[in-house]
Amino acid sequence: MVAARLAQDKNVQVLLIEAGGDDNAPSISDPAQWPLNLGSSHDWAFEGEPSPHLNGRRLPLNMGKVLGGGSSINVMVWARGHKADWDYFADETGDPDWGYDSILNYYRRIEDWQGKADPTRRGAGGPVYVAQPHSPQPLAEITVDAAKDLGIAKFESANGEMMEGDGGAAIAELRIRDNKRQSIFRSYTQPIMSQPNLTVLTGALVTRIIFSGKTAVGVEAMVGDKILRVGADREVVLSLGAVHTPKVLMQSGIGPENELRRHGIPMVQGLPGVGENHQDHIAFGCTWEYLKPQLVGGGGCEAVLYAKSDARLPAPDIVQCQLEFAVPPPPEVGLQAPEHGWTMFAGLAQPKSRGRVRLSGPQPNDPIIVTPNSLSDPQDMETA
Repeated sequence: MVAARLAQDKNVQVLLIEAGGDDNAPSISDPAQWPLNLGSSHDWAFEGEPSPHLNGRRLPLNMGKVLGGGSSINVMVWARGHKADWDYFADETGDPDWGYDSILNYYRRIEDWQGKADPTRRGAGGPVYVAQPHSPQPLAEITVDAAKDLGIAKFESANGEMMEGDGGAAIAELRIRDNKRQSIFRSYTQPIMSQPNLTVLTGALVTRIIFSGKTAVGVEAMVGDKILRVGADREVVLSLGAVHTPKVLMQSGIGPENELRRHGIPMVQGLPGVGENHQDHIAFGCTWEYLKPQLVGGGGCEAVLYAKSDARLPAPDIVQCQLEFAVPPPPEVGLQAPEHGWTMFAGLAQPKSRGRVRLSGPQPNDPIIVTPNSLSDPQDMETA
């Protein structure tokens, strides 16, 4: 998205570097095949360190390694931030432009919403196609109705008024058009690939930022077994995800002094926060077996739910994505998922636990060490 926006200025040359390959694969374009991407060449397939808070388990950390990143391998559910989240950012920064009312302007500009018109909250004609399934499966409809019976409000849209209050349940909004995935790459970058001021380089792993003093003037990337050095006249933008961004920063000399010194990396700028405060929405799967097989719609998630574990909270802290298939349990559980079933996949929308990302060595091929620390905060366990 950033590359496409920058390339709107025809007076600049933009280079987009991607470590993975192109997205021309049925497992990416076909919404029903997205689970096949997990653990494949389209997935970085990181693993967390064994955690004492999870009985020694290692959490899988799937991240897209392909044009479009995570949006090319995920479940395709469109989920916008809650009003309380954006207003919190505004309060913390002292900048009202981070507040919900301001961000709504961006949401409206981004979206091409196919549902009921809501001019205050939803946009039309933007690059991001968003639609609810035309015929949700019975499980999705029953989930929303069951939530209503429990006192959780039912909404026509998950990303309008529902994102301003105490939570709710709704039919999911999906990034699927004509039965094809709509990744961020497909929405923003692919339509302008013919522009002469935009170059997309795949199969190139960015390994280091090149500095002149303390100014970033380019990057190094590995293409096959060769090192490519690329200069930048104006700016370098790192958008490598929550794992590789801190890795490249630290291996380039930006990060905690003791971490850089431990691996013999010359320090360009001491920055203690790099690699800290790793967090994720850990979720828990509860699976039921079908007596009679049922169809799976869209990418397998057609209903979403947000709720509070405590009515005194300012915003929902529980999120549920209702999955119309049986999610395989972790290998160490020693159980097989039923051939036909569905999974209530609920988790923490506001996790308090924090982990970290550390280097195992100074070289690009040295694996990154991710310590998620999931459920280390007692409040997370209570909410779960």
